Amino acid sequence: MTCYLDYNASTPVDSRILPAVAEAHATFANPASTHHSAGQAAAELIEEARSRVGSFVCRPPQDVIFTSGASEAASIGLLGVMLGAPDRRNVVVSATEHKAIIAAAELGARLSGGEVRRVDVDGEGLVDLDMLLALVDETVAAVAVMGANNETGVVSPVLEVSDIVQRSGAYLFVDATQLAGKAPLEDVAELADLMVLSSHKIYGPKGAGALIANRQVQRTIVPIAAGGGQERGLRGGTQNTPSIVGFGLAAEYAMNEQLSDSVRIGALAEDLFSMIVNDVDGVVLNGSKSHRLSNTLNLQFCGADADAVMASMPEVMVSSGSACQSAVPSPSHVLLAMGRTSLEASESLRISLGRPTTRDEIRVAASSIVKAVNRVRDLTADREPINHDA
Repeated sequence: MTCYLDYNASTPVDSRILPAVAEAHATFANPASTHHSAGQAAAELIEEARSRVGSFVCRPPQDVIFTSGASEAASIGLLGVMLGAPDRRNVVVSATEHKAIIAAAELGARLSGGEVRRVDVDGEGLVDLDMLLALVDETVAAVAVMGANNETGVVSPVLEVSDIVQRSGAYLFVDATQLAGKAPLEDVAELADLMVLSSHKIYGPKGAGALIANRQVQRTIVPIAAGGGQERGLRGGTQNTPSIVGFGLAAEYAMNEQLSDSVRIGALAEDLFSMIVNDVDGVVLNGSKSHRLSNTLNLQFCGADADAVMASMPEVMVSSGSACQSAVPSPSHVLLAMGRTSLEASESLRISLGRPTTRDEIRVAASSIVKAVNRVRDLTADREPINHDA
């Protein structure tokens, strides 16, 4: 049995939405061509999806700007507000933000002549609120804090962060990509000035995402994706109707099933953790035990290189960090920011469960992980240790 346990990287498309996606492919007309019925039909599908996503995040449909995914949404939002605020050219990001958010902030700073200020996290991955208070001032356009970390599952104290950000007049930017479908979004959506989502993290098709911002915030964004005026003029180009339709339905299912999914998947994750620690020594949980997503385990297996462990169990699909980071192998910047050494980071695996995960998969995965860790430890026991911090 193969066990896919990398749902934080991507989820399968929910089979319930495939017929609607296929039908949307047949509605091939350009949704901007509203002067005829075929274009109007495509435009109606887009707006239905916009309403579904809006309901998912407890915001009106006009706050939803469709994009190709969360990375593009982050660039449009962060760069847009930095370029649109000449007196506020700086941006603050947490040290454990997704690389796409950090890259967007850095590009925005270069283009606007500002700077990126990074706020530290503690050993559990939680934002240092005292440091954040010291970094945020009237020159800051936006503060970016993840709703939940993609590598550790640590949930940020968005309420406390919002209190600090509001005093300065800056915008609060929340990457809700991992939070969506795993925890309620209502409170976060109420506090965030800008929020981003991605379809393929909630069992929708790839190629669709959203920037969430109210009309007042939208008016301050300088568009960086020029085009024919689509998406309130903030994201030009013909909309991807089939993926957007799938995104809307995936959001509706996520909204209705989030609680039951979270409870069931959380119980499976706890069982998996117990099975592993009962049969292998030297396991360290990275990240907060209490402020975390129920589906995510980031585990250090002391004395066992994570890549070697994965190579020893091809039937179990996990990761050693963010999928976007795997193209450039290096220690996880998230774990390093939490105070882990390069060696400790190199011994850490991210295990993320999802809606299709079964108890049989958990049993098979636990057995495979234990055997792989012991095998790698046995093979490397007599070798001279590598100095990862040299």
